[in-house]
Amino acid sequence: MEKENCFYLGRITKVIGFKGEVVVFIDSDEPEKYHALDALFVDMRGNLIPFFVEKISMRNKNNQVTIKFQDIDDHEDAGRLQGCEVFLPLDLLPPLEGNAFYFHEVEEFDVYDKAKGHIGRIDKVLDYPANPLFEVVYKDKLLLIPVQDRFIEKVDREKKEIHINAPEGLIDMYLDE
Repeated sequence: MEKENCFYLGRITKVIGFKGEVVVFIDSDEPEKYHALDALFVDMRGNLIPFFVEKISMRNKNNQVTIKFQDIDDHEDAGRLQGCEVFLPLDLLPPLEGNAFYFHEVEEFDVYDKAKGHIGRIDKVLDYPANPLFEVVYKDKLLLIPVQDRFIEKVDREKKEIHINAPEGLIDMYLDE
């Protein structure tokens, strides 16, 4: 499985006990959607390795689950997984509707600003924790547009377009250099 065909689910944060169980932080607003996983892909030195889930249980705090993988039966084996990122195939993402979207989904979408019209195509989404940004090229200039609900007016999946109302002066700031 290639990483570009997967989405980041979370990270193995620690080992629990001596029977090979690990705690996984699920990076999702709805971690309960992942309570019945059969397998995960674990990033081990740049390679995604499938691990089959023997048992999974939700913890009561901080988007965490406890997982017992098949063939990981002791503290030492589980310890090798600690700190590794975990992934799932993109086709396991639940579909979103309306103006909600996954970042990978909108790459290559055209962006239309309410005041400026067509301002370019999303080259990539920079997933900064506090302020994700659309990276858009407009008139040979690189624009960074904040990915915030208050600026996004419409997502048209059929036409592959995002319509925004950028804050006054934001686009001009990049063009005045």
